Amino acid sequence: MAKQYDVVIIGAGPGGMTAALYASRANLSVAMIDRGIYGGQMNNTAAIENYPGFKSIMGPDLAQNMYDSSINFGAEYVYGTVSAVEDHGDYKLVKTDEDEIQAKVVIIATGSEYKKLGIPGEHEYGGKGVSYCAVCDGAFFKNKEVVVVGGGDSAIEEASYLAGIVDHVTVIHRRDQLRAQKVIQDRAFANDKIDFVWNSNVTEVLGDDNKVTGVKVVNNQTNEESVLETSGVFIYVGLLPMTDAFKDLNITDEDGWIQTNDQMETSIPGIYAIGDVRQKDLRQIATAVGEGGIAGQQAFKYVESLADTSKASVSEH
Repeated sequence: MAKQYDVVIIGAGPGGMTAALYASRANLSVAMIDRGIYGGQMNNTAAIENYPGFKSIMGPDLAQNMYDSSINFGAEYVYGTVSAVEDHGDYKLVKTDEDEIQAKVVIIATGSEYKKLGIPGEHEYGGKGVSYCAVCDGAFFKNKEVVVVGGGDSAIEEASYLAGIVDHVTVIHRRDQLRAQKVIQDRAFANDKIDFVWNSNVTEVLGDDNKVTGVKVVNNQTNEESVLETSGVFIYVGLLPMTDAFKDLNITDEDGWIQTNDQMETSIPGIYAIGDVRQKDLRQIATAVGEGGIAGQQAFKYVESLADTSKASVSEH
């Protein structure tokens, strides 16, 4: 017999935790499922400086604060990996690696993961010098030189963070200018421990059996190839939505992002999506929180509509 809840939230990042707070505070029974620790990518972020109410707060601290709020009105946290969601009209069946859960509403908040370069050496030296998380692994490279690949907010923020730990950071970007916000760029340009290699692609990670020793770099304007010695390679070249479990629902675009309206509704009644898994431009903690609040309130309205329909059906008979 499947466990039953009013609302199942898949993912316990800032959006999912906010949705759990709003839905449970509306007196709905709520299960929040995640395959890892609550907080999502906040746990891999050092200082968060753009979340209202805090001049600066450590990512794990904000994650804990949000989690404490999310379970304050009875929402349950469930550890597990969701493999599929089935739509059965008035109820949805959420399949995990452990069991099945039945819910009137499903809110998808699975987020995204870092895109891989797909080059030789990237997989082989994962955990041996190749990383996607400066906060997690930066301390291993104290007094060493590292490379950051990418030119967006994450890449340049992490380069600045690493500069406070390592001897030197080289940012390699495929274009001739950064895509990061100007304030983030300015901070990096002003740091004498950071320099830049423009119009270039990393084509191979080099190393011995136990550690990274360098990267092969090709200038995409001149085709000139060079080798840059380094102890670490931190890769930030984009995001991929974590939506494999929902592919049979036909709610994603061709790139896998979930499409919703401004009420966070997908094309299937009772299924919502919030946060970094959505098709949108700005993926930030603040936007995920706002979307979580909307989805939690919409979940309440949807469950109420099911109850009203059921009452009307009974009265007709």
